[in-house]
Amino acid sequence: MKGQLAFDLPMRPALSREDFFVSPANALALASLDGWRDWPRGKMVLVGPRGSGKTHLAHVWAAQAEARLIPAEALARADLPALAADGAVAVEDAERLGGERAAEEALFHLHNLMLERSGALLITADTPPRDWGLVLPDLKSRMQAAAVTRLEAPDDALLSAMLVKLFADRQIAVPGMLVPWLVARMDRSCEAARALVAALDARSLAERRPISRQMAAELLGLAGAE
Repeated sequence: MKGQLAFDLPMRPALSREDFFVSPANALALASLDGWRDWPRGKMVLVGPRGSGKTHLAHVWAAQAEARLIPAEALARADLPALAADGAVAVEDAERLGGERAAEEALFHLHNLMLERSGALLITADTPPRDWGLVLPDLKSRMQAAAVTRLEAPDDALLSAMLVKLFADRQIAVPGMLVPWLVARMDRSCEAARALVAALDARSLAERRPISRQMAAELLGLAGAE
């Protein structure tokens, strides 16, 4: 057979504190979450582009604060008192709530429960609350009044660490100089890093050859690049 089927098997990404690479792009956000006991009114909004590490950082915080995590889209079906019972909650991808009345009302009630219990509420989103398209005035005002911390665009060190971690999550060994070569030539975003590693993995499986600079150059449209 010239090629073989490539299956998109589920991975188990490492989401512990030890696996979180600290760089100037995320150090301030990490420090803000480390200081969660001092958040104004017990809430914080973590903002960053998709694939920037919000989920990883939310898991780091959840382990530290013994918090429960829930996707924003699941709030409308959740038992909110039970969710708030442990005193700390992380709600992920809150930008998806805009215009969903039931979900917005659920976040509003969860917010009030956490406030009544002096709990801690972390909310992650791609964009600041003003851009979520919220229609519930009370929720909109409370979210816009929340403190915000940001994950910035990745620098070289963070992008390199992310590529190393993405390859490791897939249990892929690559040549030592491939990562810096990729960082110098790929689109500079965390989302691009994820897509590139997935594409390299799929190409390697389909063609039954190891990942190399030549393969990466082909995928990046840089065939013949040194």
